[in-house]
Amino acid sequence: MTNVELIRETRRKLADEGPAWVRAADDFRTVTLPERDCDAIRDVIAAESPNTVIEIGLAYASSALAIGEALVSVGGSHHLIIDPFQESEFQDAGWDIICSARLDSIATLVRERSQIALPRMASEKFSADAAFVDGSHVFHNVFVDLYYLQMIVRPGGLVVLDDHCWPGIATAARYFETNLGWRGQEIANGTPGRLRALRLPASPPEANFKKLTPFWPRA
Repeated sequence: MTNVELIRETRRKLADEGPAWVRAADDFRTVTLPERDCDAIRDVIAAESPNTVIEIGLAYASSALAIGEALVSVGGSHHLIIDPFQESEFQDAGWDIICSARLDSIATLVRERSQIALPRMASEKFSADAAFVDGSHVFHNVFVDLYYLQMIVRPGGLVVLDDHCWPGIATAARYFETNLGWRGQEIANGTPGRLRALRLPASPPEANFKKLTPFWPRA
């Protein structure tokens, strides 16, 4: 079985049977990204032909498997996953699934809050081609994640957000769209209103401290 075939089989088994360990009886279906959205993320990430992808939030690894499939299928080499709660909240259930699919050969798990890890990575000049954000849904945490991702994801790269329908996520994203030139991009075949892809500008604009385009709801 090739690596891509193993990843696909692991994804199918996870979707059908769930993980070996869950926090509560219905937690997997509540927390995990639906299979159609995992497929959508796989396709949009693969279209970027990335070498390096950052993912914020691991949980039960459904989206991580999809991103791993995308990376392996295009010859990518690095999947950096940030999740401070993988051990304490999930008993490493997601990471064990990543290892069972042999994706630990390209995946690295950073067990820190993204708001702490990303600034350090930016200062170290870490670079990625794309990012998937599914961590905190609180506005200021999402804003900080996106602020530092604009320093890490290459110009013209892609940032995909889960649960864009949540107000804190949508409002944080809207700032970067209205004031820093990020452009929305359609994601085919996902759950309507859930995923949002944002394309970073090829040449980041200089922020004007004398001007701020309103970005909060009903502004």
